Amino acid sequence: MKKATLFFSCLVAATSLTSCGPATTASPSASEAHIPILAWSSIPNGFGGKYATPEHYRTLRDAGFDYTFSWCDNFDEALHTLDMAAQAGMKSIVQCPELQSDPEGTVQKLKDHPAVGGWYLKDEPWDNQLDELGTWARRIESIDTLHPCYINLLPSYCFTAEGYEKHLRLFSEKVALPQISFDHYPVGELGGKVVIWSTWYQNLELVRAEARRTHKPFWAFALATAHTNVGLHVYVHPTPTEEDPAYPIPTIDQLRIQMYSNLAYGAQLLQYFTYWNPDTTHTLDFHEAPITRDGCRTPVYELVRQMNEEIQKRAFVWAGCDVENVAHLAEGDIPVGTKPLTVLPPHIRTLQNVGGSGLVSTIRNAGHLYVMLVNTSPAEAWYVNVETDAGVKFIRPDGTSTPAECYDVLHILSPGNCEIYEVE
Repeated sequence: MKKATLFFSCLVAATSLTSCGPATTASPSASEAHIPILAWSSIPNGFGGKYATPEHYRTLRDAGFDYTFSWCDNFDEALHTLDMAAQAGMKSIVQCPELQSDPEGTVQKLKDHPAVGGWYLKDEPWDNQLDELGTWARRIESIDTLHPCYINLLPSYCFTAEGYEKHLRLFSEKVALPQISFDHYPVGELGGKVVIWSTWYQNLELVRAEARRTHKPFWAFALATAHTNVGLHVYVHPTPTEEDPAYPIPTIDQLRIQMYSNLAYGAQLLQYFTYWNPDTTHTLDFHEAPITRDGCRTPVYELVRQMNEEIQKRAFVWAGCDVENVAHLAEGDIPVGTKPLTVLPPHIRTLQNVGGSGLVSTIRNAGHLYVMLVNTSPAEAWYVNVETDAGVKFIRPDGTSTPAECYDVLHILSPGNCEIYEVE
């Protein structure tokens, strides 16, 4: 793994006094920006439909979700899901057996429903399934090109880096959907310590590269449901004791590192796995989802709601953006598959790592240039010296801006958190 360089410039005194008055608000167009958010394993349709009610859909919407996705056993359940989503002002990714057995007929019946958000085909396919999925997608697209087909791809740790790059290219060539969606849940607990899987940022690098190559947006996940995964140690964090790492009950720090890293790499739709607590299996002990199996809110519900509110307040930075560059800073090794910061972003005079680790993303959007810093540790603060040119604005978490010169050089980012500067 490569080592990051401590990169900094000489501190230069400002030549004029800076007015540090009240913060300015975002422009009207910026306030309309929005990052769509999808709830995986949303409100169940089974159990006599007792949970698929307007009240539960309003609860979902109130948590900041735009899209719902639930397993449906038949066409009628899928239609009911669409009706409930429409009442809540949401969209639904349609899934039912009839979509596979009669794709043209099913899509023809549902495509004009106001809540249709897309057509679910498959989760985590392998290479040998892509031809069939491409054929299925073309059949659906022969009836409806307005709503995209949805397939979510495996994480990179199921392949070698070269194998995953090939997997992405095959998906783009054989299935050719309007977007690339993938999952990789990077925060784990091993030996009582919260860690990040070594392949997390490499996965973001590879997906971003394929998205840029194909000129398509990518969609990414955060994990909202704690569980274990038997055999996971073989893929993500081999240990001498072969201990299977656990996915812990998420904290706001852990949600932030996933979502802000996704956004720093350019994700255009964000997803949570899961919203409603799934059935526990012998290999996956699901617990503490935002909503319990019997429909009650857990503390994680409020964390997810808080995370979604945070994202939308600065959505004007990310919605429809072009991420021009991502580089990493660290005391020691930077994540595998990433590159170190060697050139400062425009109008940033100093970026000096003092302690911890982070990434630096340069984002262009609607005639503005932003620099985003993300703490890449789920457990430790990042201490970094930042100095900017005159005129650079600091974008506060509430979306307002203020002169960056009004702040001290030392910045302390809590685990997983981010800072954003408007430099042009």
